[in-house]
Amino acid sequence: MNTPLRTFLKASLSPARFRSVQVSWWRVKVYLYSRANASSSKVRPQVTGAESQLTSTIRTINVFERTRICDIMSKYGSDKGNGWHAYTPVYSEIFKELFDKKLKIFELGIGTNNPNLPSTMGMSGRPGASLRGWRECFPSADIFGADIDRNILFSEDRIQTFYCDQLDRAAIHELWANPELRDGADIIIDDGLHTFEANANFLAGSLRYVRDGGFYSVEDIPRHDLESWRKQLPIYAKDFPDFDFALLELPSPINHFDNNLMIAKRRSV
Repeated sequence: MNTPLRTFLKASLSPARFRSVQVSWWRVKVYLYSRANASSSKVRPQVTGAESQLTSTIRTINVFERTRICDIMSKYGSDKGNGWHAYTPVYSEIFKELFDKKLKIFELGIGTNNPNLPSTMGMSGRPGASLRGWRECFPSADIFGADIDRNILFSEDRIQTFYCDQLDRAAIHELWANPELRDGADIIIDDGLHTFEANANFLAGSLRYVRDGGFYSVEDIPRHDLESWRKQLPIYAKDFPDFDFALLELPSPINHFDNNLMIAKRRSV
């Protein structure tokens, strides 16, 4: 979408309608790009990490495949799908044995729309979108979330949220001290403040709460932080020998800024 057209549409449409048009445009570009590269290795993630079942599985994923999770997350207004990010095909593959199980799923970053916070999604953001998406994806799971913005905390059927500042180690400790979270979670996702410092701080206080066979994911890693993650991965592998780690760079025709993930899997005992 060229800049004059984008400016005109943004001025003419409501924020919600403008976001819908953007998402539709992104999907068209992704579709055309994926068709043009259907047989190319470019649609596969670039993976960094010691060889493991996790890295082997991730290397087989087509990041432009349309999956059920893509549709669910798009329905609720989450940007995890392959309209902007390309996380849902990855999650569809690595979580495929878990969807019907009774799990605990935790996500940091409910999605504040407060423009004064560095983690804001903007005024058109939809707080709780991903949590509601996970609730539908995992019909037997309990869903938990946390955010630094107390004004968007909420409780619904199978969803409960808490306050957390991921730069504050005491706040992270208090988060996991909540009775509902003391025994950890099967899936932990960091979609909070997208800086290496914030991600590393939350991981240091949270990785041990991943249950056996569970996953830990850091989303929206900016390209300028990738080298820091490449250097840190061997350190994590040494410090947490019961985990496998993978850094994913996901190809995209439209998002060349933060379409990257770090995924860790705790080996089953």
